[in-house]
Amino acid sequence: MTAPLRLRALFLSLLILVLCLGAWQIAVSGSGATADMDPDYAKLMGQTATTGKSAMPSPLDVGKTIWGHLRDPFYVRGSNDKGIGIQLAYSLGRVTLGYLIAVLVAIPVGFLIGMSPLMGRALDPFIQLLKPVSPLAWMPLALYTIKDSGISSIFVIFICSVWPMLINTAFGVASVRKEWLNVARTLEVGPVRRAFTVILPAAAPTILTGMRISIGIAWLVIVAAEMLVGGTGIGYFVWNEWNNLSITNVITSILVIGVVGMILDQLLAQAQRAVTFPE
Repeated sequence: MTAPLRLRALFLSLLILVLCLGAWQIAVSGSGATADMDPDYAKLMGQTATTGKSAMPSPLDVGKTIWGHLRDPFYVRGSNDKGIGIQLAYSLGRVTLGYLIAVLVAIPVGFLIGMSPLMGRALDPFIQLLKPVSPLAWMPLALYTIKDSGISSIFVIFICSVWPMLINTAFGVASVRKEWLNVARTLEVGPVRRAFTVILPAAAPTILTGMRISIGIAWLVIVAAEMLVGGTGIGYFVWNEWNNLSITNVITSILVIGVVGMILDQLLAQAQRAVTFPE
């Protein structure tokens, strides 16, 4: 993307943001009330909790709440009252662990499927059977067998992350140009060395595509999983704020979830661009 195009895109994005915030402000300005806020959080944000009918908060209300969280993101005032920074750390830790386990399983198995048509045909029925199952459908079974909500959440992240990586890895490996493989065989390059020196560099962009898809799904699923199991995490934080009727904090959480998801996606997008050969 050229520099003038980047500047025009940035200007257009800022314009759309201003228009959305303006429409939001106009929509809530006629209500004549601010959103209800839990008294403890009202104290944290330096605001006075309102009573009566709940109303949608304004952009300014959300901005003040975000600033309050940024000033003290790691506070602990009890088992059910922790800062948004702590909640994010728990969620990111679970996503990272489940995602890395999925990487360790999906990429080797994907290589095996891509390099061996026999194994591909043998494993395809199992993949097609398990892939459509919602990750949250595994949560009751995981809780029953593992009996630990945190580890169960990690297992669910593993389940939802493994399929896009496995399928993209198998496709990328199977799509490596036959000419390159024939040259490697002519030079008597062994299967293991061929996998690392020929197949992996050629399939890397496709593998990173699967990893990028998986991280987005994992971050989406962890929020729902933590809503189910409770305890800690950004998903639990959202659900707890809804129970406290703190709509401002719910919107704040949604924005935080979106920003973190975008950062994770961009990190893998940068890695994908780094391994993509220019045409």
